[in-house]
This record gives sequence, C-alpha cells and structure tokens, in this order.
Amino acid sequence: MEEVKISRLIKLLLKFWPSLAVKLLARKQGIKNSPFERLHDIFSKAERIDIFPYKSGGRGFIVVLDQKTALYFNQDGDRFVYDGFEVGKYEKGDVTIFDYLFDRD
Repeated sequence: MEEVKISRLIKLLLKFWPSLAVKLLARKQGIKNSPFERLHDIFSKAERIDIFPYKSGGRGFIVVLDQKTALYFNQDGDRFVYDGFEVGKYEKGDVTIFDYLFDRD
C-alpha cells in the first residue's frame, strides 16, 4: 500500500468530520467511488451483527445484520470473496467465535 502524507487539514477533519477525511484520503490515493460512506451507513444502522462459519462444507463465513440479512464470503485461495446475500430470519450468533484465536500460549 502506498503511503500518503497526512496534512494538518486532514488530521483536523479526521477528528471532526471523519467521513470527509477518508473520502479525501481515498481520492489522494487514486481510489474513485469509494464505498466507505455507503458501508458506514449500512453497518452503523445495524443494531446487531453476527458472524457464523460457512456451513456448506466450504471455507468461509457469513455476516448477519440484525438477524435479517446474511452476507456470504467464501475462501478463494489466500483471500475471501463476497458470494452474495440472503434475507430471512436468522439465529443469534456466538460472540465467542474468535476466542480460540487469542488463547494461544
């Protein structure tokens, strides 16, 4: 990732108007039409976000927003890719799903 020098103006905007600061930083890095604002709008309005392992036998995970909308991500080599969504009624997730990652001795 290319380093971008952050001006005093950007630092000030990050403190008082972060969405504009991120938009300006993205533009500075040549990123056009950044989905940041739309994603922030969607996730900040969610009252509950649950994560489940993918149950189809493949490697992946599901992000469920407010027990109503599921976003699917599957492993593709060394990364995860978005694989679509479903709507319906979903169970509550297990908030300890990542605990084993941090219990290493």
